[in-house]
This record gives sequence, structure tokens and C-alpha cells, in this order.
Amino acid sequence: MKQKKNFSVYLLLFTGVFAAFVSSCEKSDDENDNDSMFTDSRDDNVYQTVSLGDQVWMAENLKYLPSVTSSGGLSNSSPFYYVYGYQGTDVNDAKATDNYNTYGVLYNWPAAINACPPGWRLPTDADWEELTTYLGGANYCAGKLRTSGTAENGTGLWAAPNSEATNESGFSALPGGHVYIFRDEGSYVHLGKYGYWWSATENNSDDVWYRRIDYNKTNVYNNLSPKRWGYSVRCIKN
Repeated sequence: MKQKKNFSVYLLLFTGVFAAFVSSCEKSDDENDNDSMFTDSRDDNVYQTVSLGDQVWMAENLKYLPSVTSSGGLSNSSPFYYVYGYQGTDVNDAKATDNYNTYGVLYNWPAAINACPPGWRLPTDADWEELTTYLGGANYCAGKLRTSGTAENGTGLWAAPNSEATNESGFSALPGGHVYIFRDEGSYVHLGKYGYWWSATENNSDDVWYRRIDYNKTNVYNNLSPKRWGYSVRCIKN
């Protein structure tokens, strides 16, 4: 009788532990599902996300667009938002363009630093460094970040040769170009060939670190840029 009682106790304990394990697994699966998609409550844009090492990144360029200006809107201190090729000021018209829907928004740095939704932020230079290190180093990992194929053969948006592009990371980097400023005049350049993304790390009152990926290189470059130039934004989860 005593043995039977002990067996019942063990059975109950085992059942409880197994149920807790299943519950834990189900919770983990749910959390992973939640991590793969994010909806920005400010404008209802939906973003794919990707976990890379200890980081969670948006797998798309940010599309938050509270206002829009032409490439001639320039400032180191006031926020400006651009859509590649668009030279007007109507947000709805800008959002109707193919470039907005494919590449997202270009931001000067004063706009970029506050553009990410709650729970997300503009990545620091150290965040970018952690990402490239995780993927094998900045000299080798650009292909792991770029979407594969080329515009010429209809399977991608990068110009040929799109060297060693596999997008095995799931980051899905696109060549969104940027707002280039020469002699105080701004213009849209390099769509299809280069992608530029801001960091949150200032070098001084005028310059900020950014990352660049080229269509024909395996490197992810870091360099300094004036704050008034227009680059894409990838948000990282807090």
C-alpha cells in the first residue's frame, strides 16, 4: 500500500513537471512568433524583425514619415524626412511612391535619432560593430546582409554584381541610396548601388558614425557623415 502511495506521488510530480515544461516551451514559441513581426502603432506599418545573436533588428528600413520635404531641405539641427526621388511636401503622395514602399524613408540625423517607435531605438556604433562581428567581421559579412540577386536579372534590387549576396542573416539590406549634399545643395543619389544607415553615436557636434554597404564589395564600411545628410534607419530592440 505504501509503495502504491509513493508511486502515485511520483506520478503526480512527474505530471506537474511535464506540464510546466510544455507550458514553458509554448511560451517560448509564442515569444519567438512575437519577435518575428512588429506593428508600429504610430502609423500601422508592419515590420519583419530578425534575431541575430543577442540583438533583435528590424529587417526592413523604417518608414515612419510624419512630414516630408524635397532633397533641398537641409539642417544639422532640425528634423527632415525624405523619400528617394520625391520633391514635394505631401506625405500621402510620398507614401504612394514605389521608393517609399520598397526602401522606406531617408532621415537627416536630427530626425533619425528620434524616429524609432517605443521599445526600439537607433543603434549605436557599438551595436553595429556587434552585428558585424557576430556575422564574421565587417570585412566579410556584407553579402550575408544584402538581399540576393540583381536588378538586371529581375531577382533583386541591387546592381550587378551584388558580390556574394546570400542574405543568410535575414537582415535584408537594400540599396536605398541617400541624400547627398554638395555646396549646400541636396540631391538623391546611389539608389540600387549603396545602402546607408545612421548610428546614434556622435563624433562631435557636426558628425555622426554611419554604416554603408556596396553592391560590389564584401565589406560593411563605417565612416563619419554630417548630420544634415539623409540616410536610412534600421531600428534595434531595447
